[in-house]
Amino acid sequence: MSNERTTADGGMETAYGFREVGQGEKQGLVNTVFHRVAERYDVMNDLMSGGLHRLWKDGMVSWLAPSKRPGYRTLDVAGGTGDIAFRIVDASRGAAHVTVLDINGSMLDVGRVRAEKKGIADKLTFVEANAEELPCEDGAFDAYTIAFGIRNVPDIEKALSEAFRVLKPGGRFLCLEFSEVDTPLLDRVYEAWSFHAIPRIGKAVTGDGEPYRYLVESIRKFPNQENFAAMIRRAGFSRVTWRNYSGGIATLHSGWKI
Repeated sequence: MSNERTTADGGMETAYGFREVGQGEKQGLVNTVFHRVAERYDVMNDLMSGGLHRLWKDGMVSWLAPSKRPGYRTLDVAGGTGDIAFRIVDASRGAAHVTVLDINGSMLDVGRVRAEKKGIADKLTFVEANAEELPCEDGAFDAYTIAFGIRNVPDIEKALSEAFRVLKPGGRFLCLEFSEVDTPLLDRVYEAWSFHAIPRIGKAVTGDGEPYRYLVESIRKFPNQENFAAMIRRAGFSRVTWRNYSGGIATLHSGWKI
């Protein structure tokens, strides 16, 4: 498979990094990756982004501006370790209830332990489920967030449709994801760092570089800013916009259910 960036027309369903896999095979392979990295996932995020992922996530929750009124409900998808959920609870001054949904039980286990240590377990519900088939009622949530997870979903359009379904009218969709660097020279530096350094760091820290090779390749296969925004619009969202962080290394996409 080519390492060129894919388009909004698809290509992710059978792309396991740069490898082409059979229909239905990708999810199992991705699950294995995250079982292998769960315990060191946040440490590796620091190493992979130079700590910038923390600022990007802060920016995501700041743009969400969660309500401080009781009853505000957020669904955080692919958020097993709790990074986004904890920030939402803090930003809402404890008013928000966050359902943390992840297909990977190992990631959720890490999140549960962290929530207990923070003393906010009562503000969170942890659910093991698939983003393509959410076990949630229509119009159940005020906001849907997903950070660095949607590119690992085989059928992204189905996941976006599900996001639209479970949001209330007036609900907010926010997706933080690695994207296409739009700054000259930075793109070359970032690519060299990604493909050469990150798998080696992963192996040094976790003893296994292969999962990080997949994570890097999956970033390259993910649609760029314009193409992903088009997918969000096709799912039914309005007022679709995005913000680039760090020259486009990461992008925060926003849409509203109107």
